[in-house]
Amino acid sequence: MKVLVMGGTRFNGLALTRELHKHGHEVTILNRGVTEAEIPAAVRRLTADRNDADALRAALGDEEFDCVQDISGYNLEQVRSLVEILKGRVGHYIFASSTVSYAATRMLPIRETSAVDATPRQSEYARNKLICEDYLFRLYRQERFPATSVPFSMVFGPNNIIPDREQRMFQRLLLGRPVLVPGDGTTVGMVGHVDDEARALRMVMGDPITFGKRYNLTGLDSYTDDGYVDTFAQVLGVEPRRVYVPALVMDELWAADPQTVARSAQLIQKVAPHIHPWNASVFFSVDRLRHDIGWEPEYGFRAAVEQTYEWFRREGLDQTNAFDFAFEDELLGRLGAS
Repeated sequence: MKVLVMGGTRFNGLALTRELHKHGHEVTILNRGVTEAEIPAAVRRLTADRNDADALRAALGDEEFDCVQDISGYNLEQVRSLVEILKGRVGHYIFASSTVSYAATRMLPIRETSAVDATPRQSEYARNKLICEDYLFRLYRQERFPATSVPFSMVFGPNNIIPDREQRMFQRLLLGRPVLVPGDGTTVGMVGHVDDEARALRMVMGDPITFGKRYNLTGLDSYTDDGYVDTFAQVLGVEPRRVYVPALVMDELWAADPQTVARSAQLIQKVAPHIHPWNASVFFSVDRLRHDIGWEPEYGFRAAVEQTYEWFRREGLDQTNAFDFAFEDELLGRLGAS
């Protein structure tokens, strides 16, 4: 297939670009040309700021694509301008969305049919993703525009541009710091591996069964907070020093300002802490992907940690990454565990 990847040089987009090239697709990436990345020599690179519709139109010219993988669409204007430029010249449009958009629920796993949250408490990022999805699905219903939305959950793996997730835990354990565990450590979470997600995006391409649908995309395993710490510690070969944060303290932190909530969610990485309370288990179904395209995640959680840690050490990030642990130190002092 002739595929256009919007983005293509950072984390999800980079993994997808490499996956598509590996499987023989003719890949073009389009971005601002700012991020350096090791991309295959055969991959063509177009340069434009997608926020500038005229520049985008000039860069794309009269080209046609079998599929557009829109990894860098964050608001309606970005998506609409690209669709209007390529309408009639694209066989399939795949939009990278986010599971952050789902509402809090006690019914698990969260499926594509679960309620979303577009209320003011939702992040602007998620509200914009929902607006883009609404636009694309309306085009599908009205004009049969071949659009598919794929909400990612927390993505795990090499080149992650959010170091405060798995990389923070690696460094915390390497430094021998105490690991603060919310409550009794039984809350359940879930991540997806970046290579599994790239493979799913490749497999969705061009299949009419996926048109007009939303597909959750995440990992193989769920884990408790304690299981998260256990797995990291086993991979690193260390004994973690756990400090459990009482439920009353966690409730207080979650009722504080957004910055405090965000910092609290870094103790054990949490999806959408502004939506889901600290003690809410959150995990997602990928049964629709399994049923429609036969995709299965290949990385279990431990394998994802092992592969990502190998990359972390190989890149020397254990020597160069600097994390601010002041919030954790303050909390440890409050608990008398510093």
